[in-house]
Amino acid sequence: MELSSDPAAADMSRVPSKDDDDGDGDYESLPPHVSVATHMTAGAVAGILEHTVMYPVDSVKTRMQCLQPDPNAQYRSVYQALKRIIQTEGVFRPLRGLNITMMGAGPAHALYFACYERVKRSLSDVIQSGGNSHLANVVKQRMQMYNSPYRGLWDCLQTITRTEGLGAFYRSYSTQLTMNIPFQAVHFITYELMQEQLNPQRLYHPGSHILSGAAAGAISAAITTPLDVCKTLLNTQENVALSSMNISGHLSGMANTFRTVYRLGGPAAFFKGAQARIIYQMPSTAIAWSVYEFFKYFLTKQQFEQEAGSRAM
Repeated sequence: MELSSDPAAADMSRVPSKDDDDGDGDYESLPPHVSVATHMTAGAVAGILEHTVMYPVDSVKTRMQCLQPDPNAQYRSVYQALKRIIQTEGVFRPLRGLNITMMGAGPAHALYFACYERVKRSLSDVIQSGGNSHLANVVKQRMQMYNSPYRGLWDCLQTITRTEGLGAFYRSYSTQLTMNIPFQAVHFITYELMQEQLNPQRLYHPGSHILSGAAAGAISAAITTPLDVCKTLLNTQENVALSSMNISGHLSGMANTFRTVYRLGGPAAFFKGAQARIIYQMPSTAIAWSVYEFFKYFLTKQQFEQEAGSRAM
C-alpha cells in the first residue's frame, strides 16, 4: 500500500519528469538541503539493522563454510545448526562477534549512503563492504568459529596482531573487493528490475521495497558464494584444512585460495554454506532497502510540506 493518504503526500510521491524544474515531488532523490550527517545517520541505522537482525544465521554460515569442520560442528541445516549451537555452547554463542560487526557496519554504511545519492551505483558499491569494515569482518569470523580460542573482541585483535601481524586483517581484501563487484552489480540490477515490475510508478511502497530487496539479496548472495567461501578461508585460516594440505604458515592470495578450496572439496566446496548465506542475505538486504527508502520518503515528504506551508503563508 502506498503511503499517500493525503494530497500533499500523494503529489510528493510522484516521480517527476526531467522537465520539472521545481523538484517538489522528486522522491527518487533526497532533498538538496539535507546534510551529509543526515545521509550518514540514515546509512548507519540501515547498516546496523541489516547486519544485526540476522547475525546468528551469519554465524552459522561461517561454520558451514569450514572445509574440514570438527565432527561436533557439522550441520545439516541452518535450523539444526542454531539449535545445536544454543544447546551445546549457550544461547549467546551465535551472537559472538556482534559488537565488532556493529562497530564496522555503522561507519561502512554511513559512508556508503553518504556517497550513494551523489555517485549512485558506481564507486560507492566497492566502498560499501570493502576496506572500511574489513578488519571487523576478520575478527567477526574468527570469533564465530567452533572452539574459537579468543576470549573477546580485544583479545582477538591483540592476538592476531601479535602472532600474525597487521597484514592478517587484509589477506582477503582483494577477494572481498572482487566479490563486491558482481555482488553489487547483480544486487542493483535485480532491485531495479523488481521495482519496474512491482512499483513502476516509483511511489513509496514498503512491500515492493522489501520483496525487491530480498530477491536482490538472495540472487547476489547465491552467485557470489564461491568468492565468499574463499574469503572465509582467508579470514579464518582454518588450521585443520590447511594442515591437511601441508600448508605451512598462512594462506594468502585469491588464486592460491581457489586452488586450495578445489583440492579440499572439489567444485561442491565452493558452495558450502550457500543456504545459510542466502537465508541471511534475504532479510538483511530487505531491511537495508526498506530503511533507506523510508528515509528518502520521510525526508522528501518533510521538505515538501515545509515548502507548501511557506507558499501558503
